[in-house]
Amino acid sequence: MNDISLQTDEELRAHLHGETSKLPWTELEKHFARGVVFKVEKGLDILDVAIVIARDDKDSLKTWIDEKKVMAAETEDAQKWHDTSASLWSVVVAPFILVQEFERKLDS
Repeated sequence: MNDISLQTDEELRAHLHGETSKLPWTELEKHFARGVVFKVEKGLDILDVAIVIARDDKDSLKTWIDEKKVMAAETEDAQKWHDTSASLWSVVVAPFILVQEFERKLDS
């Protein structure tokens, strides 16, 4: 079942969860250059954002954009991620790639 409109939110979430992975910034840089990388602020579930985009829910997305919880990655972000050799949670919701920084847990 590939038709998103026929999937329940739970089915879509499960599908998108399977598409989510930690990727090194070096693998995302070419997509940033194409202008398709959007960052999701910590505290917002990246899968919730992916579902809203997949469902073309413009009102919910606009709210997050207005609140600066979802925004296009900027040059400063790209430079920071490059300089720190960052890995980011990533999920593709064509034509976009959503990324989110994650907390690194220190081993004791």
